Amino acid sequence: MDAQRALLKHFLATIAYRTQKALRGAPDSFADFRAGVNLRTPHEIVWHMTGVLGYARTFFQAGVWQPDCLDDFGDEVGRFHLVLQDLGTLLDRETPRNGISLQQLLQGPLADAMTHVGQLAMLRRLAGSPVPSENFVYATILASNLSPDQAMPAAPDRSWNPDLPPPEPGVGLPEDWYQK
Repeated sequence: MDAQRALLKHFLATIAYRTQKALRGAPDSFADFRAGVNLRTPHEIVWHMTGVLGYARTFFQAGVWQPDCLDDFGDEVGRFHLVLQDLGTLLDRETPRNGISLQQLLQGPLADAMTHVGQLAMLRRLAGSPVPSENFVYATILASNLSPDQAMPAAPDRSWNPDLPPPEPGVGLPEDWYQK
């Protein structure tokens, strides 16, 4: 596998890891949490993410992808990971069609999916169940694992408190962390 494909495969694994990070430990009511009028629920966001990744698959194989929303949130999350895994397999063995480059896949549907992962994490805080912080640089993210079974945080923030707002950027870093 060339370097570009390897990096995109790792990006897919990062989407899988961060999606599970945003969903792990959420209360059952989170799936239907609506932060405001005309805003997607977490269930609808995962359904949309599945559609976005399914759209990315159409650049490798012919067809149209417009999935119906599944009634059960757990089933929706499972389907999301199956589509993610299928896209990873296609990325391993196929070349995108219709003149689409790997960079366009990244800047389009893959970046869109990652944006929605951030929305899930933000909705967790708004729903009263914030996601614990961690240093993602040290996360165990394997390009071979696009499943919902993701590693636990390797470097969680030990001082994280769900009742406190997030700290200001850079707070708590050692004085010599950045060398000019």
